[in-house]
Amino acid sequence: MSASVSGDQVANIPVTSQSSVAELCQALVRIPSVNPDGQSGTDEVGEEACARFVGEFLEKCGASVELEFVLPGRPNVLGKFPRDRVGKPRLIFAPHTDTVSVAGMTIEPFCGELRERKIWGRGSSDTKGPMAAMLWALWEMREKLPALSHEIWFVGLAGEEAGQHGAKAFVKQLDVEPPAISKDFAIIGEPTNCDVVHTHKGSIWLTLRARGTAAHASTPERGDNAVYKIVEAVRWLREEFQPGLAHFTDPVLGTPTMSVGTISGGTKTNIVPDFCEATVDIRTVPAQSADRVVAEIAAALPAIEISAKKSQPLRTETSHPMIGLLEKAGAQCVGAPWFCDAAIFSAAGIPAVAAGPGSIAQAHTPDEWIAIAELERGVEFFKTLLASL
Repeated sequence: MSASVSGDQVANIPVTSQSSVAELCQALVRIPSVNPDGQSGTDEVGEEACARFVGEFLEKCGASVELEFVLPGRPNVLGKFPRDRVGKPRLIFAPHTDTVSVAGMTIEPFCGELRERKIWGRGSSDTKGPMAAMLWALWEMREKLPALSHEIWFVGLAGEEAGQHGAKAFVKQLDVEPPAISKDFAIIGEPTNCDVVHTHKGSIWLTLRARGTAAHASTPERGDNAVYKIVEAVRWLREEFQPGLAHFTDPVLGTPTMSVGTISGGTKTNIVPDFCEATVDIRTVPAQSADRVVAEIAAALPAIEISAKKSQPLRTETSHPMIGLLEKAGAQCVGAPWFCDAAIFSAAGIPAVAAGPGSIAQAHTPDEWIAIAELERGVEFFKTLLASL
């Protein structure tokens, strides 16, 4: 199996050595770019090495390239392709360069092995495969890009898997027209089977914390059991809060969902626990207000400390002209229960969708892979779109 590539070794992978989208995908998988949040499963974290490699490839395609460090060692990489006139709207290809943890993988995470007409390794599906298809389409269309109706940008975004730091930083610096008149458009690289995800759910990740008083378990009445408080909070969430989610049924996305992910508390069986914590995943639809959801839960659970991380839902109207061109390229409009950077662009005034080869069913798995046939289909899909501009 091929060895992985650290940041100071990335220069040893020549961007001119790839002769196909499959080889480009292999090269990307072999560069570790694990998101450092949580249990990464490796010391080789951060997106810089991958961003620099992508930047060199973009320069080979004729783009001017910038690296913007969103966090230490974690840059976005932006490539702007030549244009034959000013004033064009922008078409922004925007996959993310980070991957999820490699802990628990059953294959070598950064092998990029070619076997059974598939490329194996972390990120092959989510989302270095879709990124490779985008990049290879731009490479093959590089001489035609300046004359297209849109100015073509490519941005590899850091931190999508936790925090969406790259997308938030990127849109903040953009000069964007008001949403009602914006002609810019963004395609977020994700494994969607080359369909167009024009709407997806948002998320609210809650952390619930309860505090009590420790005591000897033989005299529990002298303590205040924090675990019981969390158990009661979970009971309320299941029996009182969750049924109300059905009132927000979306015609494409269905109903919001809720799942309690973790509970931890106490230090020993014979000690009344003075602390307990639970985490909850709530998936929202566009009709909901995440702030109102959190406020409702906080009001019902005044004894619980609550913190929340929120990601926005997406809804881009299928009547958008760019979606029409994507459909002509072979895509169908679909919804998704997961969230991605498309919602960040949309909230900033740039209509956005998610699209790319591969299946979300392979994403984040212990033996992640993408089929070469899917990569090649993705290249043709993006080339067809570009040729229609």
